[in-house]
Amino acid sequence: MTLRLHDSAAGAVRDFVPLRPGHVGVYVCGATPQGAPHLGHVRAQVAFDVLRRWLTATGHEVTLVRNVTDVDDKILARAAEEGVEWWAHAYRFEREFSAAYTALGVLPPTVEPRATGHVPEMVELIERLIARGHAYPAADGSGDVYFDVRSWPEYGSLTHQSLEDMEPAADADPRGKRDPRDFALWKGAKASEPASASWPTPWGRGRPGWHLECSAMAGRYLGERFDVHGGGLDLRFPHHENEQAQSRAAGDGFANYWLHNHFVTMAGEKMSKSLGNVLGVPALLREHRAVVLRYYLVSAHYRTPLEWSPTSLGEAEAAYSRLEGFVRRAAERLGPGTPAGAVPAAFAAAMDDDLATPAALAVLHEAARRGNQALAEGSGAALLEAHQQVRAGLAVLGLDPLGEPWVSRAGTSDAARDALDVLVRARLEERAAARAARDFATADAVRDSLKDAGIVIEDTPTGARWSLEGEQ
Repeated sequence: MTLRLHDSAAGAVRDFVPLRPGHVGVYVCGATPQGAPHLGHVRAQVAFDVLRRWLTATGHEVTLVRNVTDVDDKILARAAEEGVEWWAHAYRFEREFSAAYTALGVLPPTVEPRATGHVPEMVELIERLIARGHAYPAADGSGDVYFDVRSWPEYGSLTHQSLEDMEPAADADPRGKRDPRDFALWKGAKASEPASASWPTPWGRGRPGWHLECSAMAGRYLGERFDVHGGGLDLRFPHHENEQAQSRAAGDGFANYWLHNHFVTMAGEKMSKSLGNVLGVPALLREHRAVVLRYYLVSAHYRTPLEWSPTSLGEAEAAYSRLEGFVRRAAERLGPGTPAGAVPAAFAAAMDDDLATPAALAVLHEAARRGNQALAEGSGAALLEAHQQVRAGLAVLGLDPLGEPWVSRAGTSDAARDALDVLVRARLEERAAARAARDFATADAVRDSLKDAGIVIEDTPTGARWSLEGEQ
């Protein structure tokens, strides 16, 4: 089956055909490190990590570029509020973003360029646009340079908008613009901003506009035309629309496919700092296992909203523990050196259908159910097949408990807690089965044995939860 992906530019699912057989170039918009990462930020990186893993599993070599926008208006403003250098502020939170990605098992990119390291490429791109009649220096002496949206008839094609329906670009003083919707390619230096946040150009000192940065970095590492550009749905306009316009107006083919993941929402609202409804990743990881947080993010299709509720991670914990418990029990029965297997055909079909991870997970849960039955019946061949299929599928989703990065964390306190969780949940499954059979004596005995070991059980509407004495 051919991989099919939803291309935002086409507004439809299309067969995915790489520009070069066997190789895929992917550009993903990364962090603008104004502050700490929240769950909405990491959803995008997990989504495109799954795409990368599936492409790799199906025989492609992937070059993935994930940028860092390390200078912009908000970074400068927040650094000034805190009384620190802007570059120190940006680097502090860049490290926090990287730590969050690593914690959730996101593979490192092939390259992670910073905007401030690619000013020469940006200047060269602006010069090409001016020479082609698609950009102009502001006539007010500000040092700003703008993209002339009326010079490019295709402007608006990515988001299927007409120019007349667009609002003015609120990225610079409109006095120097020919049209209010013209967007800034370069911003002239201001006396109120640090001198270190400006670079010399033919138009005077200044710094890059947000949209220009990604076009220059994508071209530097992936060439004038590449396969996939990805990012959050909120980036479609104006950011990605402007990227595509300036790159194609300069003569580059740019992205062949545009993929956008939807938001994490709370009460139907997009998670964002401005709304004050963010869930910080470091805080979540203090309360929940990283692999469970990743399972939660993968459990919804990347193009659908992912609604957060107080029970979200409890439900994800219960679901992932069923897969994890089977994998560990099967591995113990089969012994070390179990050969690798292939993903189930239904799993592959789901992933080829625009990365339908909910359907793919359903296939793995069914395989685990068959595997548990094989464990109970002592069927070695059926157990081996189920074990191989579940682990292969979980590896594609970055969730294999016996694979990287989770297996390398053995020996840490988190890994010890993870191991204890698997053991306790196995006993809780025994207790649940006993209660279902109305064998309350056995159920109470399991509960008492756990209590004697210092483990407290709490029955909730989403299932039993456990904690160590003193943690409640």
